[in-house]
Amino acid sequence: MLGLWHSILSLLPFDWAQYGFMHDALLAVLLMGPLCALLGCMMIGNQMAFFSDAIGHASLAGIAIGVIAGCADPLVPMLLFSTVLALLVSLLRRFSAASTDTVLGILMAAGVALGICLLSRQGGFNKFTRYLIGDILTVSPVELARMAVLLACVLGAWVLFFNKMLLVWLNRSIASSRGVASWTVETVFTIAVAVTVTLSISWVGLMVINSMLLLPAAAARNLARSSRGYVLWAVAIGSVCGVAGLITSFYSGTATGATVVLFSMAVFIVSLPFRRR
Repeated sequence: MLGLWHSILSLLPFDWAQYGFMHDALLAVLLMGPLCALLGCMMIGNQMAFFSDAIGHASLAGIAIGVIAGCADPLVPMLLFSTVLALLVSLLRRFSAASTDTVLGILMAAGVALGICLLSRQGGFNKFTRYLIGDILTVSPVELARMAVLLACVLGAWVLFFNKMLLVWLNRSIASSRGVASWTVETVFTIAVAVTVTLSISWVGLMVINSMLLLPAAAARNLARSSRGYVLWAVAIGSVCGVAGLITSFYSGTATGATVVLFSMAVFIVSLPFRRR
């Protein structure tokens, strides 16, 4: 399947289409666009706009744990740490009197502090700059397969649980009266975001991952007139801006993740006049 993808793109009359790494990067962008858009809609609806930012920054601790454990690839400890952090967020939101932003701030500060302490003890941060800035041009077929599986899982959960999630967003009390397990829905959502951030962070960097999740959904909110339109607009904006940012970064020599975010920000600004009062 990947070979067919490369063969088709190599026929395009563009300079960037003659490079295999751009073929993989384009596929990664097309997978990430819908995935980030769907999760971004859930984050905004669930009033957790800074959750992915907290997960991204706290993932430094997961990297450090992997280094100390002697892992050649810190992905597994990062996934475990981010999942535990997502569960902690859900538990604290349910049983703590603190607001969501306070909970996220506390956990992000603790995760970042732990990561900095452990990584500095191991000899600095130079070897981990990939996770700070990201490099989507180095994406591997294995990473593409992981992202495709994750997108399929999120799409399946979206189809099955969208109505329940919408009720939780609108009013948790009403959702509970209708038999919706609000905490379970929120926990599944937070774990999905945590896994997505962890898998994507080496491509786009922890500095911009939150913007890639939020900006397409925020722009879609200005343009949409229904919940279905909200999701479709977000997916379209995320995908188009991803492709535009990737191709622009190829010619300009800029970081791909940051370039995608700038395109998304431009769309958000353009969408502002269309927002209804």
